[in-house]
Amino acid sequence: MPSQNILEQKKQVVADLAEKIKNAASGVLVKYEGITVADDTALRAALRKAGVEYTVMKNTLTGKACDIAGYGDMKQYLSGMTAIAVSNDDPIAPAKIMKEYADKIECFEIKAGFVDGGILDQAGVEALAATPSKEVLVAKMMGSLMSSLYSFAYVLQAKIDKENGGDAAEAPAEA
Repeated sequence: MPSQNILEQKKQVVADLAEKIKNAASGVLVKYEGITVADDTALRAALRKAGVEYTVMKNTLTGKACDIAGYGDMKQYLSGMTAIAVSNDDPIAPAKIMKEYADKIECFEIKAGFVDGGILDQAGVEALAATPSKEVLVAKMMGSLMSSLYSFAYVLQAKIDKENGGDAAEAPAEA
């Protein structure tokens, strides 16, 4: 029989993970079985750099945390050696980094994920990973807005030039 102290520690671990999952913008479950130490070290460094928290925990504890966080349906993906990566800020970062490593490392595989209160299967996580980053999307939107504004400015300038009798270069110089 486990001691009361150990049970309390496990409850705290579950509560902490549940809180991380609740507050996360997104998360990804992966099968990390068979990954080399060098690959695992590189993966963890990339995740840390992106502000993604990566945790390896027993499936039963992860399942209880998912229940508490409102993602109980994710328990169906908890089999084998499972790790979870969560991000509080960037909803795309965990999916993008995990997809990159799943493509490079044959034994590393994406199981499922969550974003905006919904659960994603493997295909959903891979689709999320294909989404450009927030910075790229903002840059594209700003480019589209600027293009429209420049077009509008050119139309206004053409109207002004037409009303002034043509181009400024054609106007006679004053002596």
